[in-house]
Amino acid sequence: MSVFSSSISTAAIVARLRAAGCVFAEDEAELLLSTAPTPAELDAMVARRVAGEPLEHVLGWAEFCGLRVYVEPGVFVPRPRTEFLIEVAVGLAREVAGTPVVLDLCCGTGAMGAAVAAALPEAELHAADLDPAAVRCARRNLAGAATVHEGDLYDPLPAALRGRVDILIASPPYVPTESVGLLPPEARLHEPLHALDGGADGLDVVRRVIGGAPGWLAPGGHLLVETSERQAEATAEAVRAARLAARVATSGDLDATAVIGTREAR
Repeated sequence: MSVFSSSISTAAIVARLRAAGCVFAEDEAELLLSTAPTPAELDAMVARRVAGEPLEHVLGWAEFCGLRVYVEPGVFVPRPRTEFLIEVAVGLAREVAGTPVVLDLCCGTGAMGAAVAAALPEAELHAADLDPAAVRCARRNLAGAATVHEGDLYDPLPAALRGRVDILIASPPYVPTESVGLLPPEARLHEPLHALDGGADGLDVVRRVIGGAPGWLAPGGHLLVETSERQAEATAEAVRAARLAARVATSGDLDATAVIGTREAR
């Protein structure tokens, strides 16, 4: 906690946060107090949070898989449920003979790649996103651990990566357009629309990720795509249409769903 904090200032911050509708006001107050370097910056950070800015944007970081991941304002905040995708991906990567090659597509802040690198420091890791701000975050979070490419899906990837990817992880936008307006204000007003809106049924970008995957996967390689429970079967159908074996994995604890596509081993 900051040296300038006190029980009075803590109580005042909690009261302001609670009045603004922050459910976990006490926890948020502690994080703000421990992060702000000066009283003036603390006041500014509390004001931003009270105005509805996501806590992670205010702090400048998000916690993901036990890591502190740098997050700029205006960049998609990694979600706790995505930790399930990492759990499954790391387990599959550990079955790879030799050095696993991992691709984090639609990488955002690079949180998924950072978690993979922490668990599998020997992996050859690549990440890609089309948002310059997200790429900036990813290059900071993945410095020394991965090569980060800027561009639309597979477009910026080096040709030498074709047919070599053992694990392809992707958390693309999958919110149906008509449901974007129902998202919490923190997401709807402060995160980029292209990171949320997945088109009419939410699967426009998901289908593009799946359609391009076979050309990049190594024989026996796996594609892991995050989706929702109600979209899982349609996502699995797209995986099968791409001539990959499909299965659905879920986590009740994290309310997470992933569809896994596997290229036939030769």
